Amino acid sequence: MAGFISYNALALAVAGGYATVSTDTGHPGNTGSFAYGHPEKMIDFAYRSEHEMTVTAKAILAAFYGRGAELSYWNGCSTGGRQALAEAQRYPSDFNGIIAGAPANNRIHLYAWSISLAQTVHKDEANYIPPSKYAMIHKAALDACDAVDGLKDGLIGDPTRCHFDPSVLACKGGDGPSCLTSAQVETARKIYSPAKNSRTGQEIYPGLEPGSEMGWSIHAGPEPLSYATDGFRYVTFKNPAWDYRTFDLDRDVALADNVDDGITSIMDPNLKDFMGRGGKLLMYHGWSDPNVSPLNTVHYYQSVVKTMDGAASDSIRLFMFPGMGHCGGGEGPNTFDAMSALAQWVEKGQAPEQVLASHRSGGAVDRTRPICAYPKAAVYKGTGSIDDAANFACQAP
Repeated sequence: MAGFISYNALALAVAGGYATVSTDTGHPGNTGSFAYGHPEKMIDFAYRSEHEMTVTAKAILAAFYGRGAELSYWNGCSTGGRQALAEAQRYPSDFNGIIAGAPANNRIHLYAWSISLAQTVHKDEANYIPPSKYAMIHKAALDACDAVDGLKDGLIGDPTRCHFDPSVLACKGGDGPSCLTSAQVETARKIYSPAKNSRTGQEIYPGLEPGSEMGWSIHAGPEPLSYATDGFRYVTFKNPAWDYRTFDLDRDVALADNVDDGITSIMDPNLKDFMGRGGKLLMYHGWSDPNVSPLNTVHYYQSVVKTMDGAASDSIRLFMFPGMGHCGGGEGPNTFDAMSALAQWVEKGQAPEQVLASHRSGGAVDRTRPICAYPKAAVYKGTGSIDDAANFACQAP
């Protein structure tokens, strides 16, 4: 719930030569209880605190330096990625360039999917997959999907091109550490699957992708995701005693959407005002993200491109990272200089068609790879080390 100042991010920005600012979004702490009985605090959390922070920061800068900031950039991931899109949609003149990483912008539907999954997991504890089995499932997913892109490198280049059925791990006899019971197979399938309205068949939120298995405890662990239950408990139902087991996917998503009314779910694809004044939006997401579905970001990006038609080609880029987790981490190249890419774009008109990403192990870089502007992907040229970015080229699917 973003009730803290991002000091590490502030330090990185100062080291880069920027004046920088962060906000605790109007409340302390990391639970949703701040919003109970205080809808105005939810608005602060959603978008108002970020805008007021920006206006105030610009005034302080102008007073201190005797002139205003020439350019302004936003850099955020997860909730910060959602806030990034809120800035682009609601306050298009606040920032010249915006970085939106793994945006939790379809917030209500993400939490609905998470609670629905938790209901399945804990309806019968036989459905629960213990974390001790995650590595086994992850290996099976890699075995099935790694080579689909033509290169066996321990990474799933684009998991949407591979269908992994966890039934290949079904136990032949009783339960064991190297297999899944029939109930656990169905749970794994549900984790990979979108939540849908059972009456209309309409997709509510996409599932996770093969490669995400090591982080399944976030949504399918011993307890439901607290952020998800807090959102419905304190905001939708306004009842601290609300029990997630009573959640009805068909009925309660519509209610939550109505209560939220676009305050925290930031889905408007019309970025005409932001792009019309030259604003640049750089989005990124890890394909192995176990927290926020990477397909949600792909879908939002596609909706912007479709809505803005040709106007989006010079104003938005999406980078999908094979093997990267939530905002970083994971087995794939997961470190890149987003700020330099954005600054080059805004200040010199050089739109990034690829970014150089690296992976470190034991404090040393052990792999580099170009990450291409979606929908292009890095393809091995056929010679040289598969750990060297120079041996890859961006190609359309």
